[in-house]
Parts: sequence; C-alpha cells; structure tokens
Amino acid sequence: MPLLWSAAPGRRFAWAAHAAERVQFPLWLATVALFIASISPAFSAETYSLEKVSEAPPAEVPAPLRDAVRTDALEVKSPSGVLCAIWLRKEVPVAATPSTELGVTFGQLAEGTFLGIMRIATPTTDFRNQKIKPGLYTLRYALHPVDGNHQGVAPQRDFALLSPVTEDADPATLSRDETIKRSTKTTGSKHPSVWSLGPGDDSAAAPALRFQDDLQTWTVFFRLPLAGGVQAAMGMVVVGHAPEA
Repeated sequence: MPLLWSAAPGRRFAWAAHAAERVQFPLWLATVALFIASISPAFSAETYSLEKVSEAPPAEVPAPLRDAVRTDALEVKSPSGVLCAIWLRKEVPVAATPSTELGVTFGQLAEGTFLGIMRIATPTTDFRNQKIKPGLYTLRYALHPVDGNHQGVAPQRDFALLSPVTEDADPATLSRDETIKRSTKTTGSKHPSVWSLGPGDDSAAAPALRFQDDLQTWTVFFRLPLAGGVQAAMGMVVVGHAPEA
C-alpha cells in the first residue's frame, strides 16, 4: 500500500502598513480579515456535527453484517446534510496474540477484523484524499506497513479500510491481503480506501466529534466493544486527509 496514503512574511506586513496609510481604517480591517481567512484553513473550516440516531442498517446490507452491528448509528452532518453514518459492531473479537509492534495503537485487534458498517451519503474523500462514492461499506482493521513509503502518514499505523458490502458480505475476519483486495473495489484503483484510526480518551464523553486544528481534520470518537466485556477508546478521521496525500 503506497504512500497514503507564498509570499514572504516581511512583504505581507509591508503591504498591510501601506494599505493602512492609503485607506480608511474600517476598510483596511476588513481587508486584513479576508487575508487572514485566505491563509488559515481553520479560520473558515466548515462545521460538522454528530448525532446518535436509532436507525438499523439499510435492508441492502447483507443479513450477516446487519446481525453483527448495533441498531443505532453515529451520524455525521455538515450544514448541507448528512455526510456519513457508522454502525459499530456489537462485539469485536480480539487477537489471540496481541501485537506489541512500534506505532500500533490497537494491538489487540487482528488485521482484517470487521469493525462495523459505514454509509457514505454524499461524495467525499478518504485519508489518502481518494474520491469515495456514496454507498454502503464495511470497515475492517488494518496496519500500514513499515517502509520508506509511509513515513509521516499518521502518528500511528492503525487504519480502517472501506469495502463495498457487495464485495464483503460476511463479518468473519479476513487476511490482510484479502482485506486490501476488497477495499480496492471502493477506489477502483490499486489503492485501498484508508481511514485513519487513533486513540480516544477513556475519561472523555463518547461518542463525540472534534475538529483537530493541527491536522485540519474532523474525528469521530467512540468506544468499540471488545470480546471479554472491555472497550477500546478509538477515533476515526471522517473529514480531512494526510498532509502527504
């Protein structure tokens, strides 16, 4: 899986000073405000919201997948409407031998583990900035490999891969290679569709949606129920992409 996935400051200040001398103060202030907005993505970031809704997965989802997930969904909305909905698995199996590899946050999960269902309601992009069409998809756990092509993709190696439910109808754990193969059906290329996973905060309220200013991303935080009655605090980026994408 390959890589994921200006003007000089002095001249800007000189321009602002010159403008202040030539125009009235209110007009200058408005100009500076527009200039700041144009160079700061966070200043004008679109606002998203999260709602937990009592809604079962659509009938088009194969029965084995529907039976494996909850009957409530985490729905992400933009000002123009619903972006996506996520149905988490009722209970996620854990790996027989947890991974202790460097950079792995969720070592208790085996690659290829089914995590839930995601409905994309409007055209969007994944963490690799690949275009993703509206539709119903499975979410499966995977790690990006340790090689020179993946430096700086994310602080951790954990990702969810999206595959169409028409290509992935059984919640049983898959091999890494099969997980990647099915996910390429989402993008229509040799690259899988990748969605960054990171650690949550056990002490914070969940579910929650937060804007992360340093990465310019929106992340859904939730608690994933694992076998044995424990939960994994997890976050998944749903808006935004890796700087290298």
